[in-house]
Amino acid sequence: MRRITIKDLSKFLSLSTSTISRALLHDKNVSEETRKRVLEAAEKLGYKPNLTALNLKSGQSKTIGFVVPEMITPFSSKVLKGIQNILYPLGYRIIITQSDEDPLIERKNLQLMEEFNVDAIIINLCHETHNNDLYEHIMNQGIPLIFFDRIPHKSLDVSKVIIDDSIKASLMVEYLIKTGRKRIVHLMGPSTIRNAVERVNGYKRIMMKYNIFDDNLIIQTDGMSFEHGRKAVKQLLNNNIGFDSIFAFSDTLAMGAMNFLLEQKIKVPDEVAIASFSGTELSSMVYPQLTSVQQPLEKMGEAAAELALEKIKNNRVSSRSVVMDAELVYRAST
Repeated sequence: MRRITIKDLSKFLSLSTSTISRALLHDKNVSEETRKRVLEAAEKLGYKPNLTALNLKSGQSKTIGFVVPEMITPFSSKVLKGIQNILYPLGYRIIITQSDEDPLIERKNLQLMEEFNVDAIIINLCHETHNNDLYEHIMNQGIPLIFFDRIPHKSLDVSKVIIDDSIKASLMVEYLIKTGRKRIVHLMGPSTIRNAVERVNGYKRIMMKYNIFDDNLIIQTDGMSFEHGRKAVKQLLNNNIGFDSIFAFSDTLAMGAMNFLLEQKIKVPDEVAIASFSGTELSSMVYPQLTSVQQPLEKMGEAAAELALEKIKNNRVSSRSVVMDAELVYRAST
């Protein structure tokens, strides 16, 4: 059975298609009697409105783009839930894409959002500088970009939702030191990600404060998967670098590292304590459970959605930074 269109309603009611469209949009210039006729006919014939087309006529698509590096772990889905909490009751739909940590795929995803004429884009970027030109272009086209967690180079004036990565990393490293650990490894994320640089700076500051910094204890990873965590710890052991604890950029790195240590019959936390940044259930779904910096991901999503609404309402409003708190949660891994 073919789809009923506005043209079918127009023929059935002997009204122009423009009058039908205005009636469906509750235009004040259409009489109540005409609007009632249109709605009754639409129900009788089984007409289902093309919401995108109708919203475009009203000046908005009522869609928001959501661009993230991955949807494999619960991280992005937690943020998405917060976004939905704010936007779904207002009639917005969300288009979700993932870049697989590839700037070229992220670029294509952003261009797709632009083609869809979304009202705003909420993004957790791949790398700090790769797509700055496209971010600027999209914002110049009048489409607000709201960044969360990972943010672009400071040369771009954007609204963003972050936590203070450096301070939280410092607090976690200091906690490990106070529990008697001195050879603390830092599994660092890619240096093209702002968070990775902020967290390693926090780590260095505290290690230097206690005069126990050793550059050999910083392991640069080129990804954040479980396998990257395994490889990093294997590298440490093969190079005979002694360590008594690990502070990882992400819970996936920490879990990969912990699994490899346990396979090597190295006891956690007796011989090696492990902590990480997190915010998802992953940190509590492993044994032993991970001590972590718990980021308020759902609240981050809600804050990002609020910033998007501000920009949709008035794209000239000043960009804002929302800095959220994160909680240190101590578990069995330390």
